[in-house]
Amino acid sequence: MTSQLNSIPQVSTIYYKETGVIWRLSNYFLEYIPFDHTNLVFCCIGTDRSTGDALGPMTGSFLTQLVSFPFEIVGTLDNPLHALNLEETTNILYDSPDKPFIVAIDACLGNANNIGEIIIHPGPLYPGKAVKKDLPPIGEISIKAIVNIGGFMEYNVLQSTRLNLTFEMGKVISRSLLLAWHRYNLKNNSNYNTNKN
Repeated sequence: MTSQLNSIPQVSTIYYKETGVIWRLSNYFLEYIPFDHTNLVFCCIGTDRSTGDALGPMTGSFLTQLVSFPFEIVGTLDNPLHALNLEETTNILYDSPDKPFIVAIDACLGNANNIGEIIIHPGPLYPGKAVKKDLPPIGEISIKAIVNIGGFMEYNVLQSTRLNLTFEMGKVISRSLLLAWHRYNLKNNSNYNTNKN
């Protein structure tokens, strides 16, 4: 597992409206995410009470609707993973006898010219950092979506973020994850058939 993390790029970034974004993002996910891990978990962090911070649970809801995406999803619009339950949930996940590989997904704030970018990098997310909350880090891989401008009145900025942006970015992330999973399966089946022949 360590060798895989060492062989992937430190940070990959893509704008959610770029041409071919779902295919290109799925390329990144194939590089970063070990789809063969026995306990792969997607933790989608945020709350449905804030349009900017709804990206995580919205993505989680999209993923749970994809019947061919077989992995555990923690954090949906119906059952969000947020500041009040994050530590307890993280402890439960990491107490599992089969240690999980967690992919953490969350909204974040950034510069005005970076709004709409999706960032993937190895290592944990630090949820609540934008609004000065001290929450435990989570994840072996982080997926962050820049939904608005940071640096001033962050809580209000998240509240006034356009829902359409979080909706569209969540849709792109979930579809790209599904495509990456299908591509991983196709490659494995192809390799299996080649070896068999």
